[in-house]
Amino acid sequence: MTSLDKDLAPALDKDGVRLTVDEALATVTLTNPAKRNAQSPALWRALAEVGRTLPGSVRVVVLRAEGKSFSAGLDRQMFTPEGIEGEPSFVDLARSDDADLDATIAAYQEAFAWWRRNDIVSIAAVQGHAIGAGFQLALACDLRVVADDVQFAMRETSLGLVPDLTGTHPLVSLVGYGRALEICVTGRFVQAEEAVQSGLANLAVPVDQLDDAVGDLASAVLAAPRDAVIETKALVRGAQDRTYDDQRAAERAAQTRRLRDLAGIGE
Repeated sequence: MTSLDKDLAPALDKDGVRLTVDEALATVTLTNPAKRNAQSPALWRALAEVGRTLPGSVRVVVLRAEGKSFSAGLDRQMFTPEGIEGEPSFVDLARSDDADLDATIAAYQEAFAWWRRNDIVSIAAVQGHAIGAGFQLALACDLRVVADDVQFAMRETSLGLVPDLTGTHPLVSLVGYGRALEICVTGRFVQAEEAVQSGLANLAVPVDQLDDAVGDLASAVLAAPRDAVIETKALVRGAQDRTYDDQRAAERAAQTRRLRDLAGIGE
């Protein structure tokens, strides 16, 4: 079993985010349990920095959180007139011109966009509340293992907003249009049993078994040859955007590369 809590020196530890690297396994931990790992632009910048600085040796990235909640969503101070010191308030954002506002949101999204890169497999370990931005951060990962106390909810619509941190695409892909729309516009809780049944989560376990279950899954991924995993992930990710015949062709091309590589005659 792969351990997620070895005593390793952090490669990054700031703004509520800690990164540790143990050879092929990286662990990203949200470290502000007192605020239920509420999210802010500073946290998003730290997460984006993690994606930019991961060593090339890393094959699996585990995302986990300290405390009883994975993430309760946006830091509510962002909704106040004064906002968070040093950050644009919601009023400031609203007053920006279209190009500046688009660029600001795009920068926020960078924290969520890198988890599905083909060269890594990302696994979210989710306990307790995963609300709004927290839900979307879990959705950013390839795989989700949840504790039996998990409560997912997309609350942006109830605030007059939309989910804009990359969560809508994976949510529709996982549970289908009708259920995704209903989850988003009602803001209701999705608990562990439904999460597994709907495809939102790969596995649900008791809270005290979460780290072990994620460690076992990470070990299973690491047991497969890296290049085969990369090619397979690229195939599966692209399948929904290809026709059946185009996917067959993609499979043939990927297998050609693998066969030649295994024979020692690849490029």
